Amino acid sequence: MASLQSLFSEYWPHLAFLLSLVVGGTAAVHAAMTKNDVRAAIGWVGVILMSPLLGPFFYLVAGVNRIRHDHISEQRNKSLKESLPIPPPPRADIGAIRAPQFDSLRVLGDRISRFPLCDGNHIRVLRGGDQAYPAMIEAIDAAASSIALETYIFDNDSVGRQIVDALARAQQRGVNVRVLIDAVGSKYSRPPIIRLLRKKGVPSALFMTNPLGLRMPYANLRSHRKILVVDGRIAFTGGMNIRAGFTTDAAGAKTAMDTHFLVEGPVVLQLMSVFAHDWEFTTKENLAFKAWCSDRWDPPQPLAPARCIRSGPDRNMVGTHNMLLGAFAVAQRHIRIQSPYFLPDQVLMGAINTAARRGITVDIVIPGQNNLRLVNYAMTAQLDQVIHSGCRVWRARGNFNHSKLITIDGAWSYVGSSNLDPRSLRLNFELDMEIYSRETAAEIESLIDAEIRNADAVTLESLAAIPFRKRLRNRVIWLASPYL
Repeated sequence: MASLQSLFSEYWPHLAFLLSLVVGGTAAVHAAMTKNDVRAAIGWVGVILMSPLLGPFFYLVAGVNRIRHDHISEQRNKSLKESLPIPPPPRADIGAIRAPQFDSLRVLGDRISRFPLCDGNHIRVLRGGDQAYPAMIEAIDAAASSIALETYIFDNDSVGRQIVDALARAQQRGVNVRVLIDAVGSKYSRPPIIRLLRKKGVPSALFMTNPLGLRMPYANLRSHRKILVVDGRIAFTGGMNIRAGFTTDAAGAKTAMDTHFLVEGPVVLQLMSVFAHDWEFTTKENLAFKAWCSDRWDPPQPLAPARCIRSGPDRNMVGTHNMLLGAFAVAQRHIRIQSPYFLPDQVLMGAINTAARRGITVDIVIPGQNNLRLVNYAMTAQLDQVIHSGCRVWRARGNFNHSKLITIDGAWSYVGSSNLDPRSLRLNFELDMEIYSRETAAEIESLIDAEIRNADAVTLESLAAIPFRKRLRNRVIWLASPYL
């Protein structure tokens, strides 16, 4: 033993060097072989080689995609469809919107989504928590058979506890309830709401608990999806988390804004399918769709073709990214974008800029007051790129608006949980809907146009007037934008 200790004390620098070579080399090879984005591959290999021990550890925590594709496979979708006595929904006819440029976009959606574009859906726009949360609680209280809820942030505040109480009442009267909360999002409030859910006997779970027990506020691979499905017949989705800050009762004059959507019709099956996949991946419980879905819908008018678009670091990688590339390419008149975090990559930026250079009117609305200071700095650093190409950029005055809304030519809308930033487009599990409806597009456009009327235009002159030290700060933070 003494000889081993003396040998180690004499040669430990050599052993440490050998260990760093093995660990660093293995991590660098893994990054080079698994990263499809050359910039990501170069960045990770550089971090690993520059810090042969700390670099691989950081890569293990933040850079490795731990999602196995076979966990979220289409084979399970196939078996579920075969077990259901529900006929497939009729394929939607988009001719009613009288916009032939969308025919190719529909084909793109068919190949990206794997969900059919189905007709017969009613989409109701809900403005902020004052409209969305009461509607959600009313639906939960009326539930007769099942409730599935998935969200990123579920705060332990006045609104969160109201929803927990409604879920507990449903559970007590025999309704099947499942609640899935992202592991990172659950830590936004103390104590986390999942403790209260479990105390009240509501079946709940955390999606993607952090590796090694680390509590990292920016851990990768989050479920950013927002889904509530009641009795398989009515659903809520969009970009709004469960937080009292979106209600005037709690926040008063500082109420944050957002946009959520109440959905009725066959697209609810798609929302339930996404939840069932995420729940099975997290808990290994296979939800029987016969008990969680409905084959009867009687949605009110007007009706619209719609479908869900999944994206995430699995087989649905860059789903939203590719859909938006196609949408911007077919635009003929007007593109409206509202995003709280506008940090598109260079490919998506190129598509937006190309649309503007083709003569398309492109309006981009971002918050004047942002809840994430670093993201705001990074956004500001690259606004000149879209303004140079002719896009109009607006900073909305008033309270922070968390809405994620896109419309094309007054006929096509894209709504959901995805932000236009690297994390949403490549790292998060996201869920969005494409909607072919002039009525829905007009309602969303009215919301965006109202923001523009109460906004300040961002110009090249106003960007140049920012002091150099702040422009330098913004640019440095922009370099780290893929990890914000």
